[in-house]
Amino acid sequence: MSNIKDLAPVEVWKHFHTLTQIPRPSKKEAEIIAYMKKFGEDLGLETIVDEVGNVIIKKPATPGMEKRKGVVLQGHLDMVPQKNSDRDFDFEKDPIETLIEGEWVTANGTTLGADNGIGVAAAMGVLESTTLKHGPVEALFTIDEETGMTGAFGLKPGILDGDILINMDSEDEGELYVGCAGGIDVLASKMYTEENAPGGHEAYKVHVQGLKGGHSGIDIPLGRANANKVLFRFMMQAESDLRIRLAEASGGDLRNAIPRESHAVILVPATETETFEALVASYHEIYSKEFADTEPDLSFSCEPTNAPAKVVPAVEQARFIRAIFASPNGVQRMSQSMKGLVETSNNLAIVSIKEGRFEAYNLCRSSVDSAKQACAWKIAAVYQLISADVNLSGE
Repeated sequence: MSNIKDLAPVEVWKHFHTLTQIPRPSKKEAEIIAYMKKFGEDLGLETIVDEVGNVIIKKPATPGMEKRKGVVLQGHLDMVPQKNSDRDFDFEKDPIETLIEGEWVTANGTTLGADNGIGVAAAMGVLESTTLKHGPVEALFTIDEETGMTGAFGLKPGILDGDILINMDSEDEGELYVGCAGGIDVLASKMYTEENAPGGHEAYKVHVQGLKGGHSGIDIPLGRANANKVLFRFMMQAESDLRIRLAEASGGDLRNAIPRESHAVILVPATETETFEALVASYHEIYSKEFADTEPDLSFSCEPTNAPAKVVPAVEQARFIRAIFASPNGVQRMSQSMKGLVETSNNLAIVSIKEGRFEAYNLCRSSVDSAKQACAWKIAAVYQLISADVNLSGE
């Protein structure tokens, strides 16, 4: 079987296949909104698109079940748009290329959009069905869940009539959510004045690639590597042992995604190139062993590149490397009352050092408000120690 629309149950997978063909990154949902509106109207159902773009489709009860409690099936239309750097892909134009690998449906070098496409598809199956017996059903499809919850915050009171809401944005079959984590964005930034690159050095580009990445909430307890942490751990030793100079670095592109790739352009003293290449190779071995169970495709490598004209000043370079290395990341505390629940975590999501500006973007999550605040303060303190400006938002 090569096409996901032929998977069982067909009533769900055919709709998910359609969703993969419609571009729907967060804040770019116009096409999927129009499609869902037409879907509801073509079924002859009351269909509403509210002021912010949420789509509500209402299906009457099966005859004889009008007095049953009304159920709202809730999901979100947008998806996280993340891809491997070697993938030529435009999330605003291109359809997702799906793959069937054993028992899993995946995507070719991009996010799949099953969060929350599979939930939306299941709700569409219920709306379309002529055989299911049910009370009054409403489907609520919100926008911009992944980057700002704009749809949820913009929903007007009174637009829904249901008594019970089922959140279709779940991850595991047979499990129900009984709570959720709040989040705080921690953005650290600092300007610096670039200086001329020193002579007598060779330029290299260092790559962290092949990581699984994943959702910074759901996948944070799985022990996956964070590409930014992998890169800057190496940078700590390379700076100490080989007096490297940093020209630029970048890793991650979404606040709520564990970064799967990170890259840096580095100058190495010409007399130390063999040692540098050996150090890179040794770190590939180190990381491959450390993450053997969670990151089987991890790649840590370097290649010669064109020499940059400018570099980060040595003092600022040392500060930036240490701040990223020291920044908390991953699970910070597990719940003591619910087995397996991550109480508090942080994702060092995005790092950018280039053209005179340093930025580090963290997303803290916790099901305990005070712990969430403490986590954000701790991260802020790391960057304040290097005199960076720190902004907390999203509470």
